[in-house]
Amino acid sequence: MLTATAHSATARAVKYINIAIAALLAVVLGLVYWYAWRPLPQRSGEIRAPVAGGAAVRFDALGTPHIRAASLDDALFVQGYVTAQDRLWQMDGLRRLAAGNLAEIVGAAALESDRESRRLRMRRIAESAYASLPQADRAAMAAYARGVNFYIASNLNRLPLEFTLLGYQPRPWSVVDSILVCLHMFRTLTTTWPDEIVKRDMLARGDARKVEFLLPVGGGVGPQPGSNAWAIAGRHTASGKPLLSNDMHLEYSLPGIWYTAHIQAPGLDASGVCLPGAPGVIVGHNRRIAWGITNLQFDVQDLYIEQFDERTGRYLYSGAVEQARPEREVIRVKGQAAVEQVVWVTRHGPLFLTDGGQKMALRWTMADPGIFQYPILDIDRARNWSEFNAALARFPGPGSNFVYADVDGDIGFHVAGKLPKRRGYAGDKPVDGSSGNFDWDGYIPFDQLPAAFNPPSGIIASANQNTFPVDYPYPVNGNFAPPRRARQIRDLIGARGKWRAGDLLAVQKDVYSGFDKFLAGQIVAAYGKRGARNPGLDAAVDLLRSWNGQMEKDQGAPFLITLAYQYVRTAVAENAAPGSGPQYGATMAAWVIERLLRERPAGWFADYDDVLLRALADAVEEGRRIQGSDMKRWQYGRYFSITLSDPVVRRLPLVGKYFDIGPVPMSGSGRTVKQTTRGLAPSMRMNADLADWDRSLLNLQTGQSGQALSSHFRDQWPAYYGARSFPMQFDKVEAKSVLTFRPE
Repeated sequence: MLTATAHSATARAVKYINIAIAALLAVVLGLVYWYAWRPLPQRSGEIRAPVAGGAAVRFDALGTPHIRAASLDDALFVQGYVTAQDRLWQMDGLRRLAAGNLAEIVGAAALESDRESRRLRMRRIAESAYASLPQADRAAMAAYARGVNFYIASNLNRLPLEFTLLGYQPRPWSVVDSILVCLHMFRTLTTTWPDEIVKRDMLARGDARKVEFLLPVGGGVGPQPGSNAWAIAGRHTASGKPLLSNDMHLEYSLPGIWYTAHIQAPGLDASGVCLPGAPGVIVGHNRRIAWGITNLQFDVQDLYIEQFDERTGRYLYSGAVEQARPEREVIRVKGQAAVEQVVWVTRHGPLFLTDGGQKMALRWTMADPGIFQYPILDIDRARNWSEFNAALARFPGPGSNFVYADVDGDIGFHVAGKLPKRRGYAGDKPVDGSSGNFDWDGYIPFDQLPAAFNPPSGIIASANQNTFPVDYPYPVNGNFAPPRRARQIRDLIGARGKWRAGDLLAVQKDVYSGFDKFLAGQIVAAYGKRGARNPGLDAAVDLLRSWNGQMEKDQGAPFLITLAYQYVRTAVAENAAPGSGPQYGATMAAWVIERLLRERPAGWFADYDDVLLRALADAVEEGRRIQGSDMKRWQYGRYFSITLSDPVVRRLPLVGKYFDIGPVPMSGSGRTVKQTTRGLAPSMRMNADLADWDRSLLNLQTGQSGQALSSHFRDQWPAYYGARSFPMQFDKVEAKSVLTFRPE
């Protein structure tokens, strides 16, 4: 038994422990308040700012700012300010990623990324673009930059948590930084040079005829981010007015790449998604028109094999010796000495790659002097098809399919962007740079790019498919998607009428894969032809036979057919070029393999059915290894899941992973309308109703804010994941708070 003295000592110890715990908790809460809660955006009250006429911002329930200002400059200033409140860390990361300055804040892990950005000369391109930027474009970006900088200057002691964790302060924002953010998007959507290396290597070690079959010009090699967009004429809708939908497929990120805003100023009244770091609305609607974008996926990069002397920087071109220009780069690396890099620049572009002893320069449309313009605000203000096209004619890229609808009932489509005119070659593999025979002849004129206006079907559907006619006068190459996704969209829309904006979410979430259903049928038929039963495969064949083609996360058949397709694809690639199985993942692979299985030409396989059944057997073995022997318990979503996280916040001990989204099981695939892979997915969903803008719908992948403690950090994810959406408030704004900007 404890004595009274011992009881007293124990009580004192417990008391001191409780006091210590309370003190520690108070310190923790204080730190959380100071470093994570205090920096949250200001959404109400009044701010004295350098604006000419003042502005008001109404924030709705999702944190979307509805900006109303007396002038365009003031509106863009406020857009820059409120975007920085929510996304400054993301904006700073994007400009650093593009410029090659990430290693300066995160260390050697980002060094190779910085090296590539420097080899691409991204910052130098942005600085050159600034010098030639049209005055109106520069003024718009400058107004936006002033807003960002006013936020930074006013909040240096309460910046977002990531700056504290990494121990640095952001430098002021500039027009060049906005251009860099645009260049980052351009690079994301147009990087095709690795395709040329893959095709060259496959041709070197394989059967050229077979390799060309697997990698046709216009088929690409590696998947690029894509999108869906469509416009439906009034005769197919409940209101009699058009509907327009868009879901852009981009890489996962937390926060997502888009920021929603509604901007009103004299001559401007546009709402939609914006690119953090750049002014205006990228995709959305104004009072008269709506528009969406998909990646064109036209090839705008070429590799040139140069006869280059690294000692002198001299190289051959068209029978003469030319001198390359050296550009010295110094890459600062946190925690270690700076790294120096010299980039030699030839007439074709920077000496970008040394491979197999060959030195290659990269030509890229975005690097051409004077090409960059920023017509986004012209698009935002367009009132009809003519004005819309006038704005698109200035659009430099990335090459895009623009889908259009207006309140007068018109629908349209136009390709936009600077697309090279090649001479005597397709651009699908590296070419000789010394001969002078493979230079570009400028760019395809805008009025010769594919377009359509009020087609007889009343339906326009863009899903990254090749829209160039077979008799197009210029060589066409790119990572175009197979036509199945666009065809599925058309079939779904054409199957009924009286569409409403909300109904179209069912199309955007569609996960039927016609190719995978076809492949399953081929495997089942091959098994049936054998006549003999195989106890190890019976259950697998039964699973595929009864499958409806839906790539749903809770089904086993999508898991099985995904594995089987990987083995079929590998077998086909190895047949064409031994050792190429791991490399071959072409955008068009499903399309060419379907063609191969339908036609079954001689010279490939002695027994196509044997290839299919071996792929099935290998898939069953791998599936059992991953998810166990009972196929009835297999689920596609256990194999196909994703996790979204803030790359800095997740490093916080104990609590960092709390702010992650996932791991979550996913439905869909790279071959479904809801194009979803481990690398990319729909980054937003918009459904615009041209009969009543307030019946339009819009949702982001995660949320408006990039600040982890904000209620808008990931509040849109449940609706996104469940294919639900939110009203795209326009005339009827339900303001939850109002922030006013007054002249200083």
